Amino acid sequence: MVQGIIGSELAKLIKSDKVPDKDYLIVDVRDEDWKGGNIKGSRNYPSQRFLLEVDDLVKRTKDVPIMIFHCALSQERGPKAARIYEETRNALHDTDHTVYVLQGGFVQFGQSYKDDPELVENWREIIW
Repeated sequence: MVQGIIGSELAKLIKSDKVPDKDYLIVDVRDEDWKGGNIKGSRNYPSQRFLLEVDDLVKRTKDVPIMIFHCALSQERGPKAARIYEETRNALHDTDHTVYVLQGGFVQFGQSYKDDPELVENWREIIW
């Protein structure tokens, strides 16, 4: 079941001793709106192609225990991708994992942490 995670919890995870791509992965499903900045270490899987790439993503992350999905606001694209990922991973792999959706999406996270280079990179104020 997909759960929510708030920005401060994600910030704490990123700054912890956990290793990106091994202990957790942040999946950004924004499309063209990805160019305004991103969460450091996140991987962009645009929503327009997500269905075509989800099987590959599941195979590449089958041992990653924590997956975090988001889009700009995490109201449509992020939650939908998280559900698709969760269903696909459950069907292909019987592994212990948790799937989260970042509440408030990149808009809220970026506004809160844009000045922290450990959390946000490529920030473009003009876009936000």
